[in-house]
Amino acid sequence: MESSGGGRRVGRPRAAQRPDSGLAPRAELLAAAAELFTTRGYAATTTRAVAERAGMRQASMYHYVSGKEELLADLLESTVTPSLACARELLADDVRASEERLAELCRTDVELLCGGPHNLGGLYLLPEVRTERFAGFHAVRAELKDAYRQLIAATAAGGALVKSELDLRTDLVFGLIEGVILVHRSDPERSVAEFARATADAALRIVGAAAA
Repeated sequence: MESSGGGRRVGRPRAAQRPDSGLAPRAELLAAAAELFTTRGYAATTTRAVAERAGMRQASMYHYVSGKEELLADLLESTVTPSLACARELLADDVRASEERLAELCRTDVELLCGGPHNLGGLYLLPEVRTERFAGFHAVRAELKDAYRQLIAATAAGGALVKSELDLRTDLVFGLIEGVILVHRSDPERSVAEFARATADAALRIVGAAAA
């Protein structure tokens, strides 16, 4: 028997391959999808496989999500929204130098992207992500990129740039941050903190700002 809310399901055995995690059903589905999308591939993962990995029947899954696209959209947005919250706080901070705030955003973003158990940033490259279904993710990502642009423009070096050059530096910094996902995947033994520090330093050099 399934519960209709976000509590634990009762009355059925869990799938043997996934121990009881204590998560609510939707969170279990997201965790299962994150694992399978990043190990098997999005196209190769069926809704049945996600449901079984989460310890439920496929029919029960649809009480919590509409399907694979909803799971992918939620996972993608989860890679951006914490960094955006940090960026908003840093933009509102009128005490610290802009170079320091930009470096902190870079470090935080890299730590969030690389610090999880699964390489969710690799899902950005999926062709499915270009469709209208993922407009929410693209909107949040665009807002984060604009926060980078504002912080870059607020630095002494960034403030001296013409618009086209500012846009280019922003593209380069933002691409650097997201590209760290692939670099970290090829060197998983290196600490995330080390990647974060090195990326922040490289971003400041791209902007032409002094290290914070």
